[in-house]
Amino acid sequence: MTPLNSNTTPRRLTRHEQQDTPRMFQLSRRTFLTLTGGLTLTATTGTRAAIPDRPPLRAHEPFTFLFITDTHLQPELNATAGCHSAFTKARAIPADFAIQGGDHVFDALGVSASRATMLMELYKHTADDLTLPVHHTIGNHDLFGIYTKSGAQPTDPFYGKKYFEDSFGRLYYSFDHKGVHFVILDSIGITGDRSYEGRIDAPQIAWLANDLAAQPTGTPVIVVTHIPLVTAVETYAAPPATPLKHHSLSVINAYEILPLFDRHNVIGVFQGHTHILERIDWHGVPYITGGAVSGNWWHGTRYGTPEGFMVVDVANGTVKTRYETYGFQSTDPHNT
Repeated sequence: MTPLNSNTTPRRLTRHEQQDTPRMFQLSRRTFLTLTGGLTLTATTGTRAAIPDRPPLRAHEPFTFLFITDTHLQPELNATAGCHSAFTKARAIPADFAIQGGDHVFDALGVSASRATMLMELYKHTADDLTLPVHHTIGNHDLFGIYTKSGAQPTDPFYGKKYFEDSFGRLYYSFDHKGVHFVILDSIGITGDRSYEGRIDAPQIAWLANDLAAQPTGTPVIVVTHIPLVTAVETYAAPPATPLKHHSLSVINAYEILPLFDRHNVIGVFQGHTHILERIDWHGVPYITGGAVSGNWWHGTRYGTPEGFMVVDVANGTVKTRYETYGFQSTDPHNT
């Protein structure tokens, strides 16, 4: 995602929300509100049991994974050292694996082939610090040469999503872990004018429907997408200085995806892109946006969310999260 310009102060949690929000650290109330960004939203008219045709949850083993998103690795702004610190802290947390939520580098959209190659090699070298199995999600900044200023042509061998595929493999896929089914989506649509939007294309929707239908009845499902399916960011974030050409802050056709979740036991959707901690419950499904390793693109806090990553505990058909910071100090702070 490209950063927005704003000095908006995040709202404070109500007493009811404070009681319902898990504590992340042993902190003062003021510091806790800063780390959460004060963004716990609910948009639901009932509980999971009220959703039609959703079967009872199938039993699974408990486990922990890390959701590490929006690293935006680059040699500038001390970002490499920041990622190194984040990954070093992450590997010390007992977890079965990590999911990278997209935007590995900053960025491949509008730079030369040599710069894009350098960024990816830098990311891979730094990510060795994780020493965990990692499942990767494509982000918009993980596309090469889409912007014309890159000088790249669509005929270049690593143009567009091939840049990501060459390094990490499939654009969308699924896997199983201890009785839970994970789905990793490609939420990036390339537009005809060489830009991007949030979109899940028709072949992927068909694949998703078939993939979910193939699971044993009641299987708990966790979905990952870079660009959010559900977010309120456009209601509290000031618009960018230059108006966006395309619908890029959320998935424009999310209305085609969400009804699929009503028929299956989706226990969590993890999202990146906005660099904000946010949770919205819709039809009993928590849509959780996981902050960013890079914070405000290596310039400090983003709407009160500092640089960090998410620890996710999965047990009894529910997900519980906490946000871990790692003490990064920006060399050029511009907090929002």
